[in-house]
This record gives sequence, structure tokens and C-alpha cells, in this order.
Amino acid sequence: MSETDLSGRTALVTGSAKGVGRGIALSLADAGASVAVHYHGSEVEAEATAAEARERGAPGASTVQADVTDPESVDTAFAAAEDDLGTVDVLVNNVGDFQPTHWAEQSIADWRRVYETNLIGTMCCARRALPGMREQEWGRIVNVGYSSSEKGLVAPKNFPYFAAKTGVIMFTRMLAADTQSDGITVNAVSPYVVETSDEFPADAPRGRWATIDDLAQVIRFFCDEGSEYVSGENVEVDGGWLPESV
Repeated sequence: MSETDLSGRTALVTGSAKGVGRGIALSLADAGASVAVHYHGSEVEAEATAAEARERGAPGASTVQADVTDPESVDTAFAAAEDDLGTVDVLVNNVGDFQPTHWAEQSIADWRRVYETNLIGTMCCARRALPGMREQEWGRIVNVGYSSSEKGLVAPKNFPYFAAKTGVIMFTRMLAADTQSDGITVNAVSPYVVETSDEFPADAPRGRWATIDDLAQVIRFFCDEGSEYVSGENVEVDGGWLPESV
């Protein structure tokens, strides 16, 4: 397949001011897309990401602020992106809080925040993106999961996160079925450890982090014109990792 060309397309990547989201947004800019850089509180970093996207040749790049768990806030962000860059053709749902402590030590507020940012936020953004995609009969939604979640990954630490990411995979497949006649594809990419993480785990496969480009390669494939018949899929970008708890 030829290199992905997103010229004339607009991509919105949630949580793209820094980290993995930033790398994904810049990768889509490299493919020719205009980019809406979403942030919650990191405005300065978001502006820097948008500036770099323009330097890399993105036809347009702007920043949008939103709490992805609040439908009204999401609507405002999408409206701003549409006014500035046009219909959002590509949505990457990257936002999702992570709570690396024992499940019993996490407050109900912690559980809710993890569920809402990972699963409810993904739903809110996808629901807002769909009308424009359906109208033009073309769209690409990519949700970021977590490796082995669909296999029923369980561990005392991070349990709400694993449960939420399992929900993201289920939502991905449900939405793929719900949009199969609309010219829209919905897929997921699920990493284990990525180079922006804080601590390198002893069980990381191949003796290295996953790079942002490892993820971006899969996301660009899902966004490609040639992947129109690929929907409802989850690609685990984890080097073959299989935790003992699975």
C-alpha cells in the first residue's frame, strides 16, 4: 500500500498537547492533514504542538480546549475546529487517565475519573464527530486502548483503567457495526509501554519501549483510503507482550 496521504482531511486528536497524543497529531500532520490539537489544561504545550505541525507542512493547525467528559465542552471544541479547519474527518481518542495504585486504595472519585476520561470521553467525542462524517460519507475514528485488555487483563493495580479500556474495545466494535453503511471506519490501537511513560518495566518485550512511531504507523494505516474495509479491529502494539495475569 502506498504511503498514507491525508491531504484535504482534518484530524482532531484528543490529549495532543504533549506525550503520545502530540506524537500522533504530528504524524498525521506529516501525512498532510490539518490538525486540531486538543488540550484540557496544557494550553502552552498545545500551542507549541500546533506550531510544530504547521512547521511540518500541515495546511492548518489550531488548538481546541475541552473536558472530554462534558458533552457541551466537546461540542464547543468541535465547533471551533470546524470553523477553523473544516469538518473533522479523522478523530483519534487518545485521552484517558491512569491510576497506578491498588484498586482498594482508589477513591470512588478516582474510579469515576478513570472511567469517564477513558470511556465516556471516547463516546462523547465519537458521538460529536459522527454527524459530519456521516454527511460526507467518510470518516476515520481510532480509539486508544491498552494491550491485552480485550483478553480480560486483571491485576490489583490499575484495575479501573483495565476495565475502562476493555470497554473502549467493546465500544469500538459496537460503533464499527453501527457505522458500516456510512463510509466510516472505527478501529483501536492498544499499546503496552510507550516511550513517554515514566518507568521502564522488566517485562517489556524486545528490550525497548514502543515508540510513538510504532503507534502512528498503525493509526495512519487505519486512516488510509485503502483501509476502507477494515473496521472494528484492535491492533496491539506491544511487541508480543503477554502478562502472566492474562
